[in-house]
Amino acid sequence: MKKPQFPSEALLHMIRRQKTVSMEQLMGALGTAVKRTVFRKLKELEYRTSYSHRGRYYTLDSVADFDADGLWSHKSVWFSIHGTLVATVENRVDVGEMGYFVDELDNRLHVGTKDALRKLVHEGRLGREKVEGRYLYGSAEPARLRRQVLARKSYMQRTLGGPLPNPDGMHDELKAAIILFFSLLDEKQRRLYAGLESLKLGHGGDRRMAGLLGMGVGTVARGRRELLERDVEAGRTRKAGGGRATVEKKRRK
Repeated sequence: MKKPQFPSEALLHMIRRQKTVSMEQLMGALGTAVKRTVFRKLKELEYRTSYSHRGRYYTLDSVADFDADGLWSHKSVWFSIHGTLVATVENRVDVGEMGYFVDELDNRLHVGTKDALRKLVHEGRLGREKVEGRYLYGSAEPARLRRQVLARKSYMQRTLGGPLPNPDGMHDELKAAIILFFSLLDEKQRRLYAGLESLKLGHGGDRRMAGLLGMGVGTVARGRRELLERDVEAGRTRKAGGGRATVEKKRRK
């Protein structure tokens, strides 16, 4: 009995049409329930597996339009020219001029990277060093890691200035000036200012700024996240749709 044939052209046309497809879709296109058959046909094509969504999606090199960092996405599914998430993290951190904090890398790659970073450090493929109370991840090569750390510290001094002293040791005049300045800001500006100073302080900054300014720790953390994610809209205090609904003024007939 002749074995059934599964033409790879069926996969080729399907991926070109949909750009990204799952294993279930590929099996349906071939009319098979055997994953090994799908992978055998994929090997005949120049394909890639997503580094997001636990590698559940596939595309072709001829479909992906990688950016300068070697990344491409379609419908929130992310692919890398380097292949897996671990390989992508290793490359991005190693070549980064100032290294990366975890939240920065999460935002850049659009996925959680903490586990991949831990694995790479444990295997000696990346290094890390504490900067302002947080781990900065960089090259495994000691000399290059030192350069990345120095570049990061220089950048933080230029853009953020020095951190506030510990509120417990802050003299009364400085504390009064900060609180007066803080009282002149609107709701959004207060949140962002607190988040900015928290970033300078590093680990424990949310709690320390909340205590100094009489804010909730969650509010400070929100301001810090908005700055890191650049989720700030100029000229608007609340997000669109916030506040009370507009009431049409009645006119006397």
